[in-house]
Amino acid sequence: MKVFALHDFGQAPEITDIARPEPEAGELRVRVRAASVNGFDLAVANGYLQGAMEHNFPVVLGKDFAGEIDAIGADVAGFAVGDRVFGVVTKATLGDGSIGEYVTVPAAIGVALLPDGIDFTEAAGLGLAGTAAVDSVDAAQIGEGSTVLIAGATGGVGQQALQLAVRAGASVIATASTPDEIELVTRLGAARTVDYTGDVTAQVAALYAEGVDVVLHFAGAPDALVPAVAPGGRFVSTLLQSAADVEADGVEVVSIYATPSAETLARVARHEHEKHTVVTVQRVYELDQASDAFGDFAAGTLGKLIIAIN
Repeated sequence: MKVFALHDFGQAPEITDIARPEPEAGELRVRVRAASVNGFDLAVANGYLQGAMEHNFPVVLGKDFAGEIDAIGADVAGFAVGDRVFGVVTKATLGDGSIGEYVTVPAAIGVALLPDGIDFTEAAGLGLAGTAAVDSVDAAQIGEGSTVLIAGATGGVGQQALQLAVRAGASVIATASTPDEIELVTRLGAARTVDYTGDVTAQVAALYAEGVDVVLHFAGAPDALVPAVAPGGRFVSTLLQSAADVEADGVEVVSIYATPSAETLARVARHEHEKHTVVTVQRVYELDQASDAFGDFAAGTLGKLIIAIN
């Protein structure tokens, strides 16, 4: 089967042929129809995780996937061959990835059924970003009338979180700088924007002198953003190793390690199916254009870059 894989550290990933994997006990094999590019994938491709995670070369890149189950290992219940599914490759070692014709994944975590109303292109951008957004918004305890600053609002996680926060009744301030970025976050529901190239905390203080109830931190230096939170508020971050990484007197700090459980993925899919959220797809590539997709992602995007695998 064809995959986009890294053969060794210091080499550029390339399209190559490897044997089609067989599902082990507790696993599903998915015929991948679409995958997306995430920052994690770039980190693997650039060798940044050398020493941090075990690499079983060739390392097939990609975490997010959407497709159909085509084989089922022993001791799996709740799935059938032909089911439409989406999710995140969650294996502890790097080797099996989603940017290829097939991938095997554990049935217990990182995969969920995909409603018929969501196409594979859309679903391929949901797993990682949707999970991180749901977990972050849950931790933030956002309610009607909450004031929320989203740092990194134009990214995949930020866009999902923005829509969920607005849906919960919050007034959202989104970080954005260019006209295209401002148009995007405003269209998704942001009440106001602040320019991330300037002093974000000062701009927030001009709008809310006491600060906001919640900061959702998906980009930028955390120490510079904590002062934007009002006393008694929450600072929720996907970028901290622990709450102790920042000083925040009088502010609750929550570090998020997003977990794509079946329950969370089902919620993410339901949000999308009911149009509570929408994935912004910027461009769709073919598998043999995967290198172009990685290059474009590194240059910056305003939507998900999807690789269609036909």
